[in-house]
Amino acid sequence: MSEAIARELMAQRFRSFLPVVVDMETGGFNAERDAILEIAAVTLTMDPEGNLIPDATYAYHVQPFTGANVEQSALDFTGIKLDDPLRQRIALSEPEALGEIFRSVRKSIKSLGCTRAVLVGHNAAFDHGFLNSAVARCGIKRNPFHPFSSFDTATLSGLVYGQTVLARACRAAGIAFDNQEAHSARYDTERTAELFCAIVNRYKDLGGWALAQREQGLEEF
Repeated sequence: MSEAIARELMAQRFRSFLPVVVDMETGGFNAERDAILEIAAVTLTMDPEGNLIPDATYAYHVQPFTGANVEQSALDFTGIKLDDPLRQRIALSEPEALGEIFRSVRKSIKSLGCTRAVLVGHNAAFDHGFLNSAVARCGIKRNPFHPFSSFDTATLSGLVYGQTVLARACRAAGIAFDNQEAHSARYDTERTAELFCAIVNRYKDLGGWALAQREQGLEEF
């Protein structure tokens, strides 16, 4: 029963879009030229009360594409070591990593009765730009994500908590944040997912999204 309720609520909450939180660690700021080094995604679902909650995490180390640029300053910032033997053993190629992420996202879209994914990110334009560039570079035809719409938690947390830095926004929302763990795609994505859920649920609790609207046939958007 709870799965059916989650499917019904999620399918209508964001106009049939499924929010999927994405974070990447990259070799620089140029989406066309610089490598994706890590990618992670967290799918979301709802509980029977209509609260948005994290569902599953998918995270991969990524091999730089042929000819990619990787700035040393980016490696220093993230702590990624490209020559680490474990990383070299488990890292996927860019098409493989995107394929794994997209398969999982499409499965979640179908199970929750949605039609498409919408990217959620902290400074979402950055991750969205890298995602779209990688999709084009890899020749991927079936991208489950909307090509330009996204939800930006930096903007949303600035509105709700007065903070735009991820660590500070999480702490303002009562979410523990470990600076030592930060700047890995998995950790940042999971904290961003918690932050997005906290914002959406707070808005609902304040009366911003009435569950009764689904029975009245009214559209939220």
